[in-house]
Amino acid sequence: MRMVTEEVYLDTKAKQRPWVNESLRRLLYFGVAPTEPTGDDGLITGERRQLLLTISDLPDPKRAQVELASLQEGVPLDALYGVLKALGTEKIPEDPTDLQKVLDAQAERLRKMMSERAALRTDDPEIKRLVASADKAIGQGAIVTARKFLDDAVGRVEQTSDAVDEAEDLVKQKRLADAAIYARRADASGLVFDYKSAAGDYAKAFSLAEKWDDKLRWNYKNQEAEALNAYGYATGDLDALKHAIEAYRTILNFIPNGEQNRDWAITRNNMAVVLQTIGERETETARLGEAAQIFRASLVVFEREKDDLNWAAAQNNLANVLLKIGERESDPKRLNEAVAAMRATLQKRPREKVPLDWAASQNNLGLALYALSEREAAGEHLAQAEAAYRLALEEYTRKKAPVEWAMVENNLGNTLVSLGIQLNNKAKINEAADAFRAALEVRTRETFPVSWATSRLNLGNALSGVARFDMGTGALEEAAAAYDDALTVFTRQRFPMDWASAQNNLGSIYQTLGQRTRDAAKLEQSAAAFRAARQVYVRRKFPRDWAMSHYNLGNTLQLLGGVTDKPEHYGEAIAAYRDALREYKRETNPRQWALAQAGLGSTLHWLSMSDANPKTLQDSIAARRAALEVLTIDAAPTDWANAQNGIGMSLLNLGNLERTDKYLGDAEAAFAATLKVFTRESLPMQWAFSQNNLGDVSWNRASYGGGKAEYQKAIEFFENAKQGFTEAGYTIPIPLTDQKIDLVKKQMAKK
Repeated sequence: MRMVTEEVYLDTKAKQRPWVNESLRRLLYFGVAPTEPTGDDGLITGERRQLLLTISDLPDPKRAQVELASLQEGVPLDALYGVLKALGTEKIPEDPTDLQKVLDAQAERLRKMMSERAALRTDDPEIKRLVASADKAIGQGAIVTARKFLDDAVGRVEQTSDAVDEAEDLVKQKRLADAAIYARRADASGLVFDYKSAAGDYAKAFSLAEKWDDKLRWNYKNQEAEALNAYGYATGDLDALKHAIEAYRTILNFIPNGEQNRDWAITRNNMAVVLQTIGERETETARLGEAAQIFRASLVVFEREKDDLNWAAAQNNLANVLLKIGERESDPKRLNEAVAAMRATLQKRPREKVPLDWAASQNNLGLALYALSEREAAGEHLAQAEAAYRLALEEYTRKKAPVEWAMVENNLGNTLVSLGIQLNNKAKINEAADAFRAALEVRTRETFPVSWATSRLNLGNALSGVARFDMGTGALEEAAAAYDDALTVFTRQRFPMDWASAQNNLGSIYQTLGQRTRDAAKLEQSAAAFRAARQVYVRRKFPRDWAMSHYNLGNTLQLLGGVTDKPEHYGEAIAAYRDALREYKRETNPRQWALAQAGLGSTLHWLSMSDANPKTLQDSIAARRAALEVLTIDAAPTDWANAQNGIGMSLLNLGNLERTDKYLGDAEAAFAATLKVFTRESLPMQWAFSQNNLGDVSWNRASYGGGKAEYQKAIEFFENAKQGFTEAGYTIPIPLTDQKIDLVKKQMAKK
C-alpha cells in the first residue's frame, strides 16, 4: 500500500496525501506481477523505488517544506525529492532553515537545467538518447541515474570532438566570409547614400560574425550604428536614430568589466552625437543635456590617454551641443562657451595634419559666431563667421567632399543674408541665394530630404531679403513657394522646431505681400502663421523665439491696422511688442530690443492718428530715440534710417496737434538724415518717401508764414517723390502726391 500511495502523492503534486501504514514495507501487486523494465528505464525505475522509500522515511514537517519549495520555485516535486535522496537521508539537514537553503539552491539548479533543455541541440543519435534518458530520470527524481546518462553523453562528445572541431572551423570560415560580403555591399550602399540598406547589411554581417570574431562583431555593429545615424539624420527617421543608440549600447556591453577606456569613450561619444540629433528636433533640452554630459566624460578619458585627435572630436561635439542649447536661451553665455570650445578644438586639429577635421571645426566655429552675432547690436561676429566658412570651403571642395561642401555653402548663405540685410547690401543677399541654389544641387529631396528642406527654407529667406530691393511680388511668391516646399518635410509632428521656423518665415512673406498689395487677407494669413509658430515657441522652452514671434506679429498687426483703418489692431500690436520686450533686454539682446522699441514707436505713431493724443506721439518719439541708442548708422544703417524717418513723422504730427512749428526743424533734420542711407540709386522707393516727408515739412513751414519759397520747395520735393516712386515701380502713392501738389499750388496762389 505504501508504494501505491506514494506514487499518487507525487503524480498529483501533493494535492492528495498518502495513507500511511508503517508496518507495510513491500510492494503489493494485483494479479500477475508486471514485467520489470530494463535498460535505461530499468535504471530509472530502480532509483525511483529508492526515492519512494526516502519519501516514506521523511517526517511530515520536512515533507511539507519540500512541497512548499516545489510549489514556490516551480520545479517538479519528484526531482526535488530526488535531490534529497542523492544527498542521503542521514545528511538531510534537521534544522528547517538549513533545509530551506538546500532546497532553494537545488531548486535554482533544477530550474536552470529545465530552462536550458530546449537549447540543447545535437545530431548524434546516441547523445540524443542519453540526454533524453537523463531528462526523464531527472523528471522522476532519479538524479544519480541521470548523472550516469550524462557522463556517458560527455564521453561520446569527447570521442567525436576532433571531427566537430574541424567542422566548426569550416563553419567559422564560411560565416566570416559571408559576413565580409554583406559588409562589402553595405560599404557600396553607403557610397550612394543608401544608408538604410547599408545598416541592414551591417546588421547581417554582425549576426554572422558575432559568435566567431570579437573584433569583427565590434566593427560591424559600430558600422551599423553609424549607418542608422546617417539615415536618421538625412531623413528625420526617429526610429532609425533610436536603433542607432541601441546599437551603440550593444557595443558598450562588449567592453569587459565596464571599463571606462578609450573604446568606451569613443562609443559613448558617437552615441551622444545621435542623442544630440534627436534633441535638436525636440522641444525639450533633456537629450541635449545628456549628450553634453557624455561629451565631457569622454574628454576626461581622451585627456588621460593623451589622445589629442579624439579629444578634439569630443570638444568639437561639446561645442556643437552648447550651441544648440544656447540658441534657445536668452543669455548668450552658452554661445560664448561654444565659441571658446571651438577655438580650443582648432588648437588640436592642425590643418597640415588633419585638413578635413580642421575644416569641420572652421564650419562649426562659423555657426557659433553666427549665433552670437544675433545677440549683438552691430553683429560684429558676422564677418568672422563668413571668414570661417570660406576657410572651411578651401578644404571642403565639391569634388572632394560634396556633402560637406553643400552644408558649408548653406551655412555661408545664412550669414550672407544677415550681412546683406544689416548693411543694406543687395549683392550679399544675391550671393546668399546663389549659395543655397548651389547647395541644393547636392542636397536633393530624394537623397537628403531634411537637408533639402533646410536649404529650401533658407533660400526663401534670401528671396525675402532680395524683395526689399524690388517692389514687385515675384521674389516674395518664389519665397513663399520655397517655404511651402520645406513644410512638406518639416511637419509639426516630426520636426516641431523646423515647422515653427517655416511658419514664422511664411508669416513674414505674407506680411510683406499684404503691405505691398494692401491686402488685409494676406495680413490675416501672416498673423495666423505667427500665432501657429507660437504653438511650438512657448516662452518657457524657447524664450527668444517666443519673443520673435510676438515682435513679428506686432509688425503684421500694425500694418493690418493701417490697411483696415481699425485702430484696435494698433492696440493689439502694442501689446505684442511689449510682450517681446519682456524677453528682449538691451543687455542680452540689444539689436532685437532696439527693433522692438522702434516697432512700438511706429505703432504708437499710427495710433495717435486716431486718438489725437500728444502723449501717444511723445511716447512714440521716446521709443524710437531709445532704439537709436543701439541702431547706429554704422551698425544698422537701414534700421537707423527707418527710425529717423519715424521720429520725423511723429514730430511733424505733434506740431500739427499742438498747432506749432517748433518741431519742424527737428523733423526736417530727421528726414534729411535718412538720405544718407536711402539713396535714389540704391533704394528709390525709400528715397521717394523721404522726399515726400521733406515736402510735408516745407508745406507746413509755408503754412506758418514761410512764404512762397517754402511752397516751391514743397512742390519740388513732391515732384522728386513721384519720380522715385515711378523708378521703384511703386505707383500707389503717386495719385495722393499729385493731390498734394495741387493743394500746395492753390495755397501758394492765394498768397
